Amino acid sequence: MTIALDDIRRAAAVLAGELPVTPTVAARRLSEQTGTRLFLKLESLHHTGSFKERGALAKLRSLDEAAARQGVIAMSAGNHAQGVACHATRLGIPATIVMPAQTPFTKVERTEAYGARVLLHGETLSDAEAFAHDIAARDGLTFVHPYDDPLIIAGQGTVALEMLDAVPDLEVLVVPIGGGGLIAGMATAAKALKPRIEVIGVEAGMYPSMKQTLAGEPVACSGATIAEGIAVKAPGQLTREIVRDLVDDIVLVGEECLERAVYTLVTEQKLVVEGAGAAGVAALLDDPARFRGRTVGTVICGGNIDARVLASILMRGLVRQRRVVRLRIGLSDAPGALAKVAQFLGDAGGNIVEVYHQRLFHNVPVKMADIDVVLETRDPDHVDAIIAKLREAGYPAELMDDVS
Repeated sequence: MTIALDDIRRAAAVLAGELPVTPTVAARRLSEQTGTRLFLKLESLHHTGSFKERGALAKLRSLDEAAARQGVIAMSAGNHAQGVACHATRLGIPATIVMPAQTPFTKVERTEAYGARVLLHGETLSDAEAFAHDIAARDGLTFVHPYDDPLIIAGQGTVALEMLDAVPDLEVLVVPIGGGGLIAGMATAAKALKPRIEVIGVEAGMYPSMKQTLAGEPVACSGATIAEGIAVKAPGQLTREIVRDLVDDIVLVGEECLERAVYTLVTEQKLVVEGAGAAGVAALLDDPARFRGRTVGTVICGGNIDARVLASILMRGLVRQRRVVRLRIGLSDAPGALAKVAQFLGDAGGNIVEVYHQRLFHNVPVKMADIDVVLETRDPDHVDAIIAKLREAGYPAELMDDVS
């Protein structure tokens, strides 16, 4: 079973008036960095913060009166759960969401706040899915799959209709891949409207399940990724065949590049984006030569990032840019020595954040001490100037790199 452009157009008609047309915006600063004419589709601006509302609503609207009255069930640990819960409640459809037992409480609480009943079961999404199917069969509920369903795929494909309506001369679409629902729908619409458009999928390097499946390789996925929204170990049966036929290439992006993309979107484009939502931008930053000189569109598919993760990414970004550094400085273990160094750093324009004073470790002589100073600076040149001045003044100093 497959889908066609007419299916996506029907989905668009169903969603019209119920979901907003999210903006497709020119990313001028990122365009300069990548040498492209880049446009971002801001699916993170949906009420629940992701594109998943499209497919969920398309599926829910397809139910007849009896099925709607009986209710729906889905398995998800994130955005799909919230999309189903939000629109099922709005439409008066009872919704049950099965989540793995270790799902963060904030996600459970948010899904319940949208009106769904949440059941925690199993260690993985596969466990949750099997449990959800059992309940669906027992209670006569309609199962709403997160990606492997023609109506879900058609709903997600409406993203491409809107992008090409906003920017008809797009040459390349760069789309994150988890289970494949978004890229399958978008590729179907885009290739039907513009057969020569290039569609490139992006997977997290730790979860290359679609790329490996299509290559006939054993699927090997593991590890903690900040792109948990696309950390899928088994792509859909339907989606993989559409991707095989219509997607031109799949690229992998590592964790450092995903972090850099989230950081860049916040600092350059003023957009708060989750790791999966930044995957398309990560692909452009990782290999700008591939896209240089072309008109490119990518989907910011979600903005539901944990505040602690975002804070960590922003601080690590400052470290990578050497706007926050750790210096190890040697000084005599005598009264007033630390104050002199602190005054010296202040005079040099550095702002001290933290100081760690070591007398017993680092193999320092008994009459010497090492201090590790976390310092805010302007840029790498400023750091080099501070280190040079410290050495000239008789204070041995070295830069301690904490983030690769």
